[in-house]
Amino acid sequence: MEKNTRVLIYEDNTDLRASLSQLLAGTPGLELAGALGNCTQTEADISRLRPDVVLMDIDMPGMTGIEGLRRIKGVSPTVSVVMLTVFEDNDRVFEAICAGADGYLLKKTPPVKLLDAISEVRAGGAPMTPAIARQVLKLFPRTPPKAAAPPEDSPANLSAREQEVLNLLVEGYSYKMIAADRGISLDTVRSHIKKIYEKLHVRSMTEAVSKALRQGLT
Repeated sequence: MEKNTRVLIYEDNTDLRASLSQLLAGTPGLELAGALGNCTQTEADISRLRPDVVLMDIDMPGMTGIEGLRRIKGVSPTVSVVMLTVFEDNDRVFEAICAGADGYLLKKTPPVKLLDAISEVRAGGAPMTPAIARQVLKLFPRTPPKAAAPPEDSPANLSAREQEVLNLLVEGYSYKMIAADRGISLDTVRSHIKKIYEKLHVRSMTEAVSKALRQGLT
């Protein structure tokens, strides 16, 4: 029997924390590991509650979610951290990505999409709402590769289908959206993305999007 995904919530808004807790506790396959109002004791929380996924409010009193994210990745890099925010500004997005965020969602994300994001991040993806994906695009201005020194990983290394999937990732599509758009199964999407990661030498969707934009692969 597959183990439930343990989810820990950091959110200082009491009502939102309660509604997220209720959503997660009532979803098959998920287990609410805890719901906390601040991340000042992050290392101890992770050790005690042993989450698989953390939903992290980016703006909390005492310590920011980005600092909490850094601490989590410092003690348990395999824990997936999805940032929750009301902000779409470049600086926060960029800082969170650099700190190792595995996903980045707006707090107004519908509950169903939030649950999809948890599944996606557990499958190795990096869920982002379209608005956030657009901000990520702006963070990495496209620079054409020099003719004399082509990039190590060029579009020629990707199959036509892998290139299509990469383009959709860059546009902010989720795994399910890619499957629907291309008329393929979710498992096939995961297989393509795994091969893309291997060929680009990256470990997450954020890294894949960043590398694709920097090297002009889309």
